[in-house]
Amino acid sequence: MTPSLRTRVKICGLTRLEDIDAAAQAGADAIGFVFYGASKRCVDIQRARLLRQSVPAFISVTALFVNAPEADVRAVIEQVQPDLLQFHGDETPQYCESFGRRYLRAFRVGGPGLDTPSAVLDACRPYASASAWLFDSYSAGYGGSGLAFDSSLLRDVRAATDSRPMVLAGGLKPESLGQLVREVRPYAVDVSSGVETAPGIKSAEKIGAFMQALRAASENL
Repeated sequence: MTPSLRTRVKICGLTRLEDIDAAAQAGADAIGFVFYGASKRCVDIQRARLLRQSVPAFISVTALFVNAPEADVRAVIEQVQPDLLQFHGDETPQYCESFGRRYLRAFRVGGPGLDTPSAVLDACRPYASASAWLFDSYSAGYGGSGLAFDSSLLRDVRAATDSRPMVLAGGLKPESLGQLVREVRPYAVDVSSGVETAPGIKSAEKIGAFMQALRAASENL
């Protein structure tokens, strides 16, 4: 797929009203709420509903799940009204499609079965109905680890004519962002720990630095 001229930004794992404001002020395109109990960034439905109400127009909301029961996903859809679902576990294509909503499918690159460029592409292709494919680093905690992965493992995905829009995640930081964006040319980037002072506590200064680094990288594409 031809890369976009502008790399979009999702800031994930938000738990506080002030962080939503900081993300909006910095120009983020999307924010993400984590509905995975093992994550330090997890929010319950009541908290997510409150946060959702403060998200300005034209910023989309993503709900992230990891192997969640169907009933839990449907409760979030009904009560939080996310614009996009993100499946970060072992969910099948049929499960992802069953909610009738646009979705992202995440892949933990470098992990078992995803350790070669061809294996990564083979894992992605069953999810042709996804609005994008998100590539994160492999960790036991399903994201938010701050770990990066070898971007050369995306070689076959980048070259494939049937590839979906690529979202790059995993250990993104302002100082390394420019090189990654120039190498991979993703449709979007997804940052969490790279703009935090502690898990779930975002820094307006770090968000600003991240956005500045992305703009600088985009100008040089």
